[in-house]
Amino acid sequence: MILSLRTSHMANKQDYYKVLDVNRDASPDDIRQAYRRLAKQYHPDINNEPGAAERFKEINEAYAVLSDQERRAAYDRFGHAGLEGMQFDFDFGFGDIFEQFFGFGMGGQRSRRAPRRGPNLRYDLTLNFEEAVFGIEKEIEISRQETCTRCQGSRAEPGTTPVRCSTCNGSGEVRQVRQTLLGSMVNVSTCPSCGGLGETISTPCQTCRGRGLVRENIQRMIAVPAGVDDGTRIRIANEGEPGANGGPSGDLYVFIHVKPHRFFRRRDNDILLDLGINIAQATLGAKVSIPTLDGEDTLTIPPGTQPGKVLRLKGKGVPRLRRNSRGDQLVIVSVDIPRSLSAEQRTLLEQLADTLGTEVHPQERGFLDTLKDLLGGLVD
Repeated sequence: MILSLRTSHMANKQDYYKVLDVNRDASPDDIRQAYRRLAKQYHPDINNEPGAAERFKEINEAYAVLSDQERRAAYDRFGHAGLEGMQFDFDFGFGDIFEQFFGFGMGGQRSRRAPRRGPNLRYDLTLNFEEAVFGIEKEIEISRQETCTRCQGSRAEPGTTPVRCSTCNGSGEVRQVRQTLLGSMVNVSTCPSCGGLGETISTPCQTCRGRGLVRENIQRMIAVPAGVDDGTRIRIANEGEPGANGGPSGDLYVFIHVKPHRFFRRRDNDILLDLGINIAQATLGAKVSIPTLDGEDTLTIPPGTQPGKVLRLKGKGVPRLRRNSRGDQLVIVSVDIPRSLSAEQRTLLEQLADTLGTEVHPQERGFLDTLKDLLGGLVD
C-alpha cells in the first residue's frame, strides 16, 4: 500500500494527533507506541470491520508525518498546509507491519519477492553565497549500488542459472503454525536457505560474489535553481539505490549548505548590508558606491540620515524560486565616529559644537529595539 500526501486533499484530513490519539507534545516514543497499538488493532488481516483498511491507511499517514522531525515541525506550525510541496511516498505493507513492529508474520503476508523500491540517498552540497543566489550546475559524485555487468544482476556466474530453493519451494518464506488460546497462529519467517530470495546459487558470480550488485562511484550533473538557501533540499528522482526484484530505484536528496558572505546577510529574498558612513555624509548627504550581488552600485544618502536608517535598493535581492522576480537589498546605515582627529578637524568640530549647543534628547526606546522593529526582529 502506497500512501501519498497530496495537497488537493489537505482540507479533508483529520488532525494527525487525534488520529494517533496522542497529545501535541507527545514524545517520539509516545508516537511510536501509539502507532504500534493502533496499527495492530486496525490491520486488515485481523480486523474485518468496514472501514478498517481506510483507518489503517490514515494511521500510517499520521505516523509518517509525526515520526519525522522536519515534517512534524511543518505540520505543527502550519497544519496540513505546511506539508504542501513535500511530495513523498510511504510504503507500508499490510503484512510486514507486524514483522517490523511485533516480530511475527500474519496470514496473507506479501511475498518477499515482490518488487520493492530502493533506498533513498543523501548528498550534502556546499555552495558559496553567489552560487546559491543565482543558481549553478554542479557535477557531484555519489557512491551507490549498480547492477553487476558480469552477471546482469542474476547473481550467478555466466553460463549457470539460479535454481528454485528446495526449502521454501521458491516462496522465500517458511511458515510454522502455532496453536494458541486465540486459535492457530501462523509464524512466517525468512527462508534460512535462500535468505528470502526463493533461489539458490550454486556458482556465484565472481565479480559481485553472488549479490547481483556492485558499489560504484557515479558522476551526475545537477541543476541548482536560483534562490536556494541553506537547508534547501533538492529531490532527484530515481537516482538513489536500485530497487529489488524489479522495483524502482530510490531518490537522491541533495541538501544545500551555503557559505557565509563577507558583506551580505540574507533574510528570505532580501539581502542585508551593513554600511558605515562618516558624520559628514550622514549630515550633508552623499552619493556612495556600495557592493551588490550584481556588482558595484551607487546609493544616495539623504541629508540628515540617522544611525539605523534602512535604505532600499529595489530588485537587488535574491531571485524568488519559480518566479520571475527578485527581492531587495536593504542597506542598514551606521555612523562611524572618528577615534582620533587632526588639529584642523578638531577645530572645525568645536566650531560646529558651539553652534549646536549642549541640549540632549533622552530616547524612549533603544536604537537596537527600533532597528529590530524595522527588520522584523532579525537583527543580531
